[in-house]
Amino acid sequence: MSTQIQASLANQVEEAARIAGLTVTGSEAGVSFTGTPTTKFTLTGPKQRTLTLEFSDSFEFGRREIAEELKTYFAETAKRLKNPDPDIYMTAGGMPIRFGKFVWPFHQSTSGADTLLVHGEIKLEDGHDSPLHAKVAAAMTLTFAEIVPALEQPFAEGFIYNAVRKTLDQGQLELVKSGNRQPVPVTTRYYSRWQKKFNFHDSDQKQREDFLAAKVYWLSGVLGGGAPVWVMDPRDAQYLNTTVLELKRTAQALARDGVLLLQEEEGYAGATEALMGHKDEYEAELAAALQFIKPTFNEEMRHGHTNM
Repeated sequence: MSTQIQASLANQVEEAARIAGLTVTGSEAGVSFTGTPTTKFTLTGPKQRTLTLEFSDSFEFGRREIAEELKTYFAETAKRLKNPDPDIYMTAGGMPIRFGKFVWPFHQSTSGADTLLVHGEIKLEDGHDSPLHAKVAAAMTLTFAEIVPALEQPFAEGFIYNAVRKTLDQGQLELVKSGNRQPVPVTTRYYSRWQKKFNFHDSDQKQREDFLAAKVYWLSGVLGGGAPVWVMDPRDAQYLNTTVLELKRTAQALARDGVLLLQEEEGYAGATEALMGHKDEYEAELAAALQFIKPTFNEEMRHGHTNM
């Protein structure tokens, strides 16, 4: 890849970051899973929190049809970097998990399957340095890929993270101390072409309240030292099949009930003493979620009793 093209990519990333209030504080050469050259940028936001953004060196950053989505990605990243730890997300089942070690962009399956893959890792964050984690291979069908503007991190990171969360909620991923890579299917069942929107969970008001309360308990109260977290994250809205406005209303209702402490900056909330008083309930919920994703065996079949 020519130095001129690399410099052009760097300039475009720096300009997009600057508009969103972020700073590019580092860059380095990388390689994709298939060995093609990439560039990894370190974006620094509020309180010196950072995010790694990886692009293929051949990526056409300035194409008109993707410019608005990139603008949105950088703007949301600036808000997410205000979280105590921007890499930790909450599942609907009650598990705080860290996303990391993702290797972008997507690559063609080497097994002959008609899919595009991205590899990464999730790790349980329970405040006790848990060793439980899962290596994942998110497999996107070619049909699904048709709705993605580009097979690069900014255009897929959100729905890939949500597909991983959904797969955990379904008990189809196991968190282990060591183990092989586990599949995460990403198919058109997660997207409505008619509505032109993603669909992971159909949540009601009570479920949204429980989700936001658990998010603030874990990400602010337990893992964030009481620092506020972003409760109007569009990725959570997509995950719960709701809107950012509805998340805002939910947070306001929880604040009226003394569960959350809304911050002066709109969209952020911290944990109240009342919320932190529910430690036993949240730890029991986490334990139940971990038990749910453990593999189970049919004891009758284990002892050879089968109708087959």
